[in-house]
Amino acid sequence: MTDGDAIDFAIVAYREEGIWQLHEIVDDVLDSVETLAAALRRFPGDGGALGVVAVDEDFFVLLRVAGASTRILLSDATAADEWELARSALEELDLPLPDEDDEQEPAGDLGLLADLGVNAMDLGLLLDDEDLYPDEMVSEIARKLGFGRLFDDAVGLTSA
Repeated sequence: MTDGDAIDFAIVAYREEGIWQLHEIVDDVLDSVETLAAALRRFPGDGGALGVVAVDEDFFVLLRVAGASTRILLSDATAADEWELARSALEELDLPLPDEDDEQEPAGDLGLLADLGVNAMDLGLLLDDEDLYPDEMVSEIARKLGFGRLFDDAVGLTSA
């Protein structure tokens, strides 16, 4: 199975004139962090764009691009053993692949949303919650950033 076959969702969020906008990201840019970052740079945004891709209810990658800067957070570094997108995140972060006996832990920049109201400690605590699926974690992040309802509607978390 390729990463593309297992994508739960791929969303870009950005603020335009202070209002959050959300759009789906097309599958052909989800092969690597590099292609995803390039695609995110096409979106206007007051402070850049956030891209989030969740794979197989296993992990998510959160990218924040602004100009030439790309900040990366991988929710579970052990996902790099199975998934190309997670592996590319570790490569971009210049981190080694996990060992077989490594425990789940995030990799990357826990502070990438601090200026938007989600500090590194809160993000770390959220990622440590083993009872939450990636979509639930991202929903909580989106809520704290101010676009929770838009996100939930976009990925189908809203009850009918």
